[in-house]
Amino acid sequence: QVQLVESGGGLVQAGGSLKLSCAASGRTFSNYAMGWFRRAPGKEREFVAAIGWSGGNTYTRYYTDSVKGRFTISRDNAKNTAYLQMNSLKPEDTAVYYCAARSTATLSVMSYDYAYWGQGTQVTVSS
Repeated sequence: QVQLVESGGGLVQAGGSLKLSCAASGRTFSNYAMGWFRRAPGKEREFVAAIGWSGGNTYTRYYTDSVKGRFTISRDNAKNTAYLQMNSLKPEDTAVYYCAARSTATLSVMSYDYAYWGQGTQVTVSS
């Protein structure tokens, strides 16, 4: 069992930045791929970014097109924490952001591949 707790959401003006954190507990963090998803009001949950681990210091990352060049996903296995640095935020980035853990080190963009989810953190970007 893995427990995930997100933090770092809030209200920010367009063009601003936020850094989300996802603290994990329960199992060996490095064995899990981590993903970030979001759900905007009235919309389906969508993939944002994911990070896998290939061993040593080799990580794989993948982003949805709308956040490429603006968001950066990272992880600190020693701290059992994943991060999502969000820069140049836009009003359309407003959503509840969820982190998720997959029981394999290989990343996925599909929500059904992730067995563990946090409670979500609200990100609101004002225009």
